[in-house]
Amino acid sequence: MSIKNNLQTIKSQLPSNVILVAVSKTKPVADLMEAYNAGQRIFGENKIQEMTEKWEQMPKDIEWHMIGHVQTNKVKYMAEYVNLIHGVDSLKLLQEINKQAKKHNRIINCLLQIHIAEEETKFGLDENELDEILKQIQKSKGEFENIKVVGLMGMATFTKNQAQIKKEFLHLKSIFEKIYTEQYQIDTLSMGMSGDYQLAIECGSSMVRIGSSIFGKR
Repeated sequence: MSIKNNLQTIKSQLPSNVILVAVSKTKPVADLMEAYNAGQRIFGENKIQEMTEKWEQMPKDIEWHMIGHVQTNKVKYMAEYVNLIHGVDSLKLLQEINKQAKKHNRIINCLLQIHIAEEETKFGLDENELDEILKQIQKSKGEFENIKVVGLMGMATFTKNQAQIKKEFLHLKSIFEKIYTEQYQIDTLSMGMSGDYQLAIECGSSMVRIGSSIFGKR
């Protein structure tokens, strides 16, 4: 199967309200261009240096999503162009994104990462930390004029146990709904990857991150 065929197959299965992020980390520009020529415009990378090199070489109508863990000292390298940062897991990181976005006179969209998995190695906020950050943003809007929190992101435990994955996805959906009803203008719930995106969509995901099912195994 070609990248183009893989993309078409996946897109035909996605509901119209679900956004597809093509996870292109470690893949050469030629592969990304094949996806681009097949109509894909949103690409996700997990290393800022690699993403920046691809941004420099590729068409400028692409939306670049940073999907990996972000160190505050690296934000400056992508602030000029990144469209959405998926893994925001601290107030300090949010402040740095705001600072660097301001230098480029941009507003950078962010997703707050919630820890839903049982693995301790996964990053993310718990519900109390999430509440604190949202309150801080509301309280000191002037401090966050150059970022926009557009939703939440979470990664399920790496397991074949579908019931456990479903439980974690539904937990994230309930947190999302709770915040959504509290008048924050968030509309994006990013959960689900190649192995579990169909289950994630069933559980309410509006953005899926798919790599190997499009580009093949790494």
